[in-house]
Amino acid sequence: MKKPIIAKNKPVVLELEPGTYHWCSCGKSKDQPFCDGSHKGSPFKPVTIRLANKKKLVLCQCKQTNNPPFCDGSHQRNIIMGQGETEM
Repeated sequence: MKKPIIAKNKPVVLELEPGTYHWCSCGKSKDQPFCDGSHKGSPFKPVTIRLANKKKLVLCQCKQTNNPPFCDGSHQRNIIMGQGETEM
């Protein structure tokens, strides 16, 4: 299975308004952490987030999370293994 590109080795904390959002799973989007369609032609698909109320979320940007679209600390393993961006 193809691995996604590490966009950033840190999560992003956002307070989002009610609505529908599409989290980038491939790491190629220029609108991180959201999808801009850059995955087209790849096996990756965006993850849909639907919010009924305003909510603060911690979204993964390393794309290695086991709980997409939420950060699970996988970026820490990337730093230890020397993968991706190391600026925190």
